[in-house]
Amino acid sequence: MNSIESIYEQCPYCGESIELLIDASGGDEEYIEDCEVCCRPISIVLRVDDEQELCVRVYAENDAY
Repeated sequence: MNSIESIYEQCPYCGESIELLIDASGGDEEYIEDCEVCCRPISIVLRVDDEQELCVRVYAENDAY
């Protein structure tokens, strides 16, 4: 698995497709990044499972996850 991957997700606010550069080398991670279209804060949650598959979820800043 490459440590940096380019993926596309939908912004939970405006619905636009945005590109995220994900560094999977650090394992599980949570951080906030602004949408490049509407500039609202998106919570990004990265999880690496036992098979080293990357799972990326995006949430609105105040959504429970």
